[in-house]
Amino acid sequence: MPYKFTFDLSKVPLFFFTEIATVSYQKGMHKTLIKTLQEIILKFRIQEATGLNLSDSLDLIDLQSVNMIERGKFLQTKKRALFLSHCIRKYLDGRCKAVFDPSIPSYSCAHCSEDCLVNKSDCLARKKGYDVYVVPGGSCVPKILKNRRYEGVVGIACGEEMKVLGPLLDSMDVAGQAVPLLKNGCSNTFFNMETLARVL
Repeated sequence: MPYKFTFDLSKVPLFFFTEIATVSYQKGMHKTLIKTLQEIILKFRIQEATGLNLSDSLDLIDLQSVNMIERGKFLQTKKRALFLSHCIRKYLDGRCKAVFDPSIPSYSCAHCSEDCLVNKSDCLARKKGYDVYVVPGGSCVPKILKNRRYEGVVGIACGEEMKVLGPLLDSMDVAGQAVPLLKNGCSNTFFNMETLARVL
């Protein structure tokens, strides 16, 4: 046994960990940790050895911290929206029957492919009372938020888009939750539907 004592963290309330994450985030400790991890990744060439983009992994850790901190506020909201990056669509050509409305700006899912993640997400979110937007980029989100006045939003996008939108949500006093892409690249992207269901 590596420890000379026993412990059971399952009895510690989640609130305790949320408070630690909140304080460390407010003090900027997460930035120091991420910077140190990036230096270690570079120094030991971990990225080259594994073939993984570990810098993106650090963004995911940051997103999870924000999710944990914002969760209580998000759960108290009533008017909510789901924002999906359009690159999640099964087809990015004419086979996708989604209709783009530039006045919103968003695609409306036509439910043309049963196995399309946008179709599945749209159906799931609408059953839970969400409005759904399939946006071609993060720059569309501020216009929608300004016109629709949501209290809470869930976003599915790459880490870069999420980092840009975080301060916007704060400035508009909108509680947010992020579901990161597990594969990015602006086409053939995907995420975990179980994670979305849990977050919604």
